[in-house]
Amino acid sequence: MPQALHEHLLGFAKDLTTALKALSESSFAPHEVKTLRTFSAGEASYYLTVADGYLRKAHHEGRIPEVEMGPGGRRKYTAEQIHEIRRVLASSAKNPDQFRPGRRSADDPTQVIAFVNFKGGSGKTSTAIHAAQDLALRGYRVLAVDCDPQASLTTFFGYQPELDFFDGGSLYDVIRYRDRETGEGPRPITDVIKRSYFPNLDLVPGGIQVAEFEHETPAALSKGELPVFFDKIRSALQVVKDDYDVVILDCPPQLGYVTLSAICAAQNIVMTIIPERVDLASAAQFLNMASSLTEVLHESAGVGLFDNFRFLLSRFDTNVSTQVDFASFIRDLFGDAVMKSSFLKSAAISEAGVSQQTVLEVELGEMRNRKTYERAIQSVHEVTEELHAMLQQSWGRA
Repeated sequence: MPQALHEHLLGFAKDLTTALKALSESSFAPHEVKTLRTFSAGEASYYLTVADGYLRKAHHEGRIPEVEMGPGGRRKYTAEQIHEIRRVLASSAKNPDQFRPGRRSADDPTQVIAFVNFKGGSGKTSTAIHAAQDLALRGYRVLAVDCDPQASLTTFFGYQPELDFFDGGSLYDVIRYRDRETGEGPRPITDVIKRSYFPNLDLVPGGIQVAEFEHETPAALSKGELPVFFDKIRSALQVVKDDYDVVILDCPPQLGYVTLSAICAAQNIVMTIIPERVDLASAAQFLNMASSLTEVLHESAGVGLFDNFRFLLSRFDTNVSTQVDFASFIRDLFGDAVMKSSFLKSAAISEAGVSQQTVLEVELGEMRNRKTYERAIQSVHEVTEELHAMLQQSWGRA
């Protein structure tokens, strides 16, 4: 006997939501108690951009705060302690800017980086969250904005978007249009920013309500409502432009109004692309459509200017010969527009994601496949090194 589709889908949705809640309670740390691991002396030295020996000597001389000693007399650093040591070293250094990678004056604009792709499964969100965390550990003040209704990035912060933001508190509340009947309108972005367990890294959550923006924009355009859709995210970020060095925008896997608004807010655009034929075809479609749409926006509204556009090879499996060949093809085709580093495909990234973690958060000492994690972390570092150089160049320091 035929069934009503909406009732069938609703049943599935309720069952899945209940199961996810139970899974979260039994397996995942709730966002109220999610904590960040400690870091080794080698990791602390890397993020502070000093040699291991320099750090040991600074401790020995009492120039920096002491930290907890672990097994074998090895020091263990929390992220907060790394940031405090950074502050202390900067206060006494001949060149304090060595320890201050972010904005140093009002003349340094907040850098907005949009991660985009037309196709789902390209590693866009995974790349965005790893980059956000790594930049935060390097001393940047980072705001991660989840522009995707699927809200995958939000889950990395320990939230369950389908439960925690079902009734509000997501990006939608910031970019929505005013309801003419109730008078309810957009809220300041500061109302929805969530301080996280990860020092120097805050979140604007995503959620299914963000999809409403796609449906409401055509009507808003016909009524001439302001600000226009392409200025929504850019205008919202103006409120916090002095609070952050970098804003990471994780865009939906489609070229809709939200993605266009994010692109228009960004000076830096990173397009993730898997080096496979079907993904290249999808990328060609995205570039053609984006070109046409941004041309209209540029000619009619003067928006669409940017500082950097980069392709990033993502989910790159160097053991697959066809991917290696396509990677070479892409590099030959686009030259310097392709980042030299790649975000590698790794079982470590998938394994960490099961517990809502990145490879930067996992306690390496507990992992049997530690070398796999270390390779994945090195891949993250290499990508972020390039982003760091790009940011410094945008501020005129390179």
